[in-house]
Amino acid sequence: MKLNELVQQILQKKSYLCVGLDSDPKLIPSKFKTEKDPIFSFNQAVIEATADYAVAYKPNIAFYEALGPKGWETLQKTMEIIPKEIFTIADAKRGDIGNTATKYAQTFFDPSFCGLDFDSITVAPYMGEDSVTPFLAFENKWAILLALTSNPGSLDFQLIKDESGKTFYQNVLEKSQEWGSVENMMYVVGATRTDYLQEVRKFAPNHFLLVPGVGAQGGSLEDVSKYGMNKNVGLLVNSSRGIIYAGEDTFISAKREAKKVQEEMEIYLEKYYEL
Repeated sequence: MKLNELVQQILQKKSYLCVGLDSDPKLIPSKFKTEKDPIFSFNQAVIEATADYAVAYKPNIAFYEALGPKGWETLQKTMEIIPKEIFTIADAKRGDIGNTATKYAQTFFDPSFCGLDFDSITVAPYMGEDSVTPFLAFENKWAILLALTSNPGSLDFQLIKDESGKTFYQNVLEKSQEWGSVENMMYVVGATRTDYLQEVRKFAPNHFLLVPGVGAQGGSLEDVSKYGMNKNVGLLVNSSRGIIYAGEDTFISAKREAKKVQEEMEIYLEKYYEL
């Protein structure tokens, strides 16, 4: 998907909501568990309920890999029912180099290999340029680099300063822009790191940010919107558990929660976004 297509969808829907499909067989409502493919039936209900409000879907690949061949089949079927105009993210956090990275990119970007055709994939840039550029070789596809995450262990490395005073995540933001552009590269910044968002925007003012952690994890949507928006809106804010596990009647509860988030986003677009 091209940048202008993503921005157009955001402005049309007045939403920058990404719905995470972290679909766990243990957590889905009991009525789906008797279905032939429980996770697919659950995903279908979520997508049908939220497609009017979401501009992106983000299947967490680990939840599908863990189910073996059937999980990959479920993932492929799920991708086939996502409306074509909605941005798709393979939350796979791949981070290898050379031919291995190329094979990962082919897995998720080239449907002639295993049938998947995602718009983007999350990538761990720890191994440097050659762990990222294989994903940037595909036209109209995106690499979403882990930059500043909100897990406790992020303090182990991401905020370490070098001799110039720049932190590790700031170096990631700065150096990686030599490899890609605003047309094919985004960054992951946790919603509970809103106090750092202004600093992130100093280093990456024009790129899109994928922001997890709003909703069940406690991140502030208003703070993310206030400090994270740029001239292209520049935000995809993910909510997973807060939407997909909002109630036993998945269609009704997911629709209600997605609509609630979209309506809040519409307010912040009017308040913080300048055309």
